[in-house]
Amino acid sequence: MRAMSVLAVTFLALIAQPLGAALPVGAHAPDFRTMGALAGKPFRLHLAEQLKHGPVVLYFFPKAFTEGCTLETKAFADAMPKFRAAGARVIGMSADDLPTLERFSTEACRSKFPVATASPATVKAYDVVLKMKPELTDRTSYVIAPDGRIVMVHSELNWKDHVAMTLAAVHRLKK
Repeated sequence: MRAMSVLAVTFLALIAQPLGAALPVGAHAPDFRTMGALAGKPFRLHLAEQLKHGPVVLYFFPKAFTEGCTLETKAFADAMPKFRAAGARVIGMSADDLPTLERFSTEACRSKFPVATASPATVKAYDVVLKMKPELTDRTSYVIAPDGRIVMVHSELNWKDHVAMTLAAVHRLKK
């Protein structure tokens, strides 16, 4: 019976950890440069530049225009006034090509925040390879403090908690 309890506790501890997210809280977020789109217009995105303006919510999603990714992105768009009030920037990242993300930035993001292409090097650096389909990114959200330190990681394919958890982490940064 005792062995069963230890096994159950170990299992619960394992499932409570972020799935697939190798970057722990406290680690330094890898810097990257890529192309992104905001309101359908392409631009160069550099993480270090974004961090000069405050915390960054960097959320990886598997594929633009799929149901879960579109719902998650619309939820982030709806919450943008709260993120802005807290001084945070939101950036969506996926392995999609730039023309796809240009459309996604207007249709799903409603031109409220940028989405950018995650290169294979960025996907590897953030350990967000979707194990079931390695050509896609996992659904993982990071909150990165202005000093580049990761203060929150949430990795779960269900999109529903990502917005609330990242917003709560941004608010904790302000305290």
